[in-house]
Amino acid sequence: MQFAAKLKGWAQVAATVALVSLVAACGGGGGSSDSSSSNSSSSSNSGLPASPTAQPVSANASNTAAITVGTGVANVINIPTVTVTVCVPGTTTCQSIPNVQVDTGSYGLRIVSSVLSVGLPLAAIPSGGSGTLVECTNFADGYSWGSVRTATVQIAGETATSIPVQVLGDVNFSVPSGCASGAEENTASAIGANGILGIGVAPYDCGTACASSTTFQQYSNYYACSGSSCAATQVPTGDQVANPVAHFATDKNGVIVEMSPVSNNGSGSATGTLVFGIGTQSNNTLAASQTFTTDAYGDLVNSTFNGSKLTAFFDSGSNAYFFADSSLAPCSSTYSGFYCPSSGQTRSVNIVGLNGASTTANLGILSAATLFSNGNNYAFNDLAGQVGVGNSFDIGLPFFYGRYMYFGIDQTANGGQTPYVGY
Repeated sequence: MQFAAKLKGWAQVAATVALVSLVAACGGGGGSSDSSSSNSSSSSNSGLPASPTAQPVSANASNTAAITVGTGVANVINIPTVTVTVCVPGTTTCQSIPNVQVDTGSYGLRIVSSVLSVGLPLAAIPSGGSGTLVECTNFADGYSWGSVRTATVQIAGETATSIPVQVLGDVNFSVPSGCASGAEENTASAIGANGILGIGVAPYDCGTACASSTTFQQYSNYYACSGSSCAATQVPTGDQVANPVAHFATDKNGVIVEMSPVSNNGSGSATGTLVFGIGTQSNNTLAASQTFTTDAYGDLVNSTFNGSKLTAFFDSGSNAYFFADSSLAPCSSTYSGFYCPSSGQTRSVNIVGLNGASTTANLGILSAATLFSNGNNYAFNDLAGQVGVGNSFDIGLPFFYGRYMYFGIDQTANGGQTPYVGY
């Protein structure tokens, strides 16, 4: 289903946790923001495109939150995080949770159960059913399994009141055979963060596939669990895990992810600003040179790479570019899954929106072995890996550095804007 497909790009990151933690440990831990690798002898920068230089706005307005890329909770590279506060609805019982990943490739808030100290109420089974509502979130290399609960979500000065969220790893129900694929990923060390803040273009995490009586049996990732059994269940969109931004009072039509530039050889850390709303405040004017309308899940299905049509998407939750290119040398087993060209490379993907707008995105690539040779670095703008999802081009966090990336949330259900991305 589409939701699972959107998260597959992010899940490729999870596969790198052990690798990157090992690299970081060998380097002696984190470094300062101006730390960069000086070891570039095996991979020249000369073949790279010019790096963008936009600087993020200050994160001091009520519709802004500071983004940090650094060692985080598990020494995983290129994980942009913010602080999210969750409250028991209708009360002042709240908890601020740091190091929650900013993910434009998924939709909805997911919190690791081991870091959650407030008792969020369980969501009811829709249509009066009995049991516990549990969601299975599939990734390329694994899955998460946890209950759906209700929370009031606060980020900076913005609030989404009483929305469904997922708590990861908080139930003991046996995982249905239709859910499990690969390793279970319910911990901060497994996902590289204390949770995932899905702020892509969809207002809900599954949509009509889970809401329709004719498709939920085949596509629903929601289960009604009771006793020793769990059965797929139909869940209306209003009861699905929700994109918090779409439920803000004012700044709810989209987000801007603004990241500071980083060195081509990597930096110890990076900063950015998550801006809520597009064209709703003086600090969130739409200033993209082009915008590209997408399908309901943020996919640009008419894009091309090396003359072949494919689906491209911009995903801050992926720590590298992920795509298939037989002309790029893969890394040895030490850095399996990444590319290790002998010199700097540029690859170009033609981005095409459903509105016909198109542009060429030029991506720089350096050898992962060279980039990882400095274990003090956690922010990289030119890291690439082999794709885990066929016929797709995952334009991950490296592209975000030095840019303002715009994500317009789908409001067509209410007669509003179609979903779009822009930069």
